[in-house]
Amino acid sequence: MNNFFNDVQSKINKVIENSPAKDIEKNVKSMMTQGFSKLDLVTREEFDVQTQVLAKTRSKLEALEHRVAELEARLNSAP
Repeated sequence: MNNFFNDVQSKINKVIENSPAKDIEKNVKSMMTQGFSKLDLVTREEFDVQTQVLAKTRSKLEALEHRVAELEARLNSAP
């Protein structure tokens, strides 16, 4: 039964590859790529890098806030 479905799927894939649907898919992808290139978008890789930079910056900021709070506490408790 599994072979039957694999054969049907294979035949359908061959028909799609040789049909105008494949050309339409290529054309739509090309049009979408051109449209996206006109927009101000970033790649996933760039987004991930900026997310890591933001996480490091946030961590440093939290450490500095903690340090400032400690220094303020010392100043307020000094005679």
